Amino acid sequence: MKFSTRQDTDLAAEVLFRAMSDFPRLERVLLRRGAAVRRIDGKPQPGLGNAWQITFDWRGKQRDLTLEVVRFTPGEQMVFSGQSDQFNVEIQTTVVALTRAKSRLIFEVDVQPRGMKARLMLQTAKLGKTQLDRKFAQRIGEFVDRLAAEQFT
Repeated sequence: MKFSTRQDTDLAAEVLFRAMSDFPRLERVLLRRGAAVRRIDGKPQPGLGNAWQITFDWRGKQRDLTLEVVRFTPGEQMVFSGQSDQFNVEIQTTVVALTRAKSRLIFEVDVQPRGMKARLMLQTAKLGKTQLDRKFAQRIGEFVDRLAAEQFT
């Protein structure tokens, strides 16, 4: 199942990418949302090979996700690949400059089942895909707006 959204912002592309690759900030966002995040790579700089162990609740059950940066093009794109007991996840973020002071974030998540039980969960979720797409776009939009607000304060 794929989720995708495009969010335009009043941040320069380099500023938006720098904010999106500020992994300590992203870890704090996840912590505030109730997830447990543990860095497992030990690399101080953002880039290829950064990895995390993330634990969160979804559908009333605790889930564990291992996530790693598999592609890192500075100023342009990051791709994360992850795996849980039931799903494979790929997250792709692309920053596109619209003007010198405006940019667009293209945020895509692809979730693939790893077994029959997971396939059934995704089939059930597809029944509400329109609502899930709307919530996904709203949350990413709020996140980008928060990044822009923090840059101007």
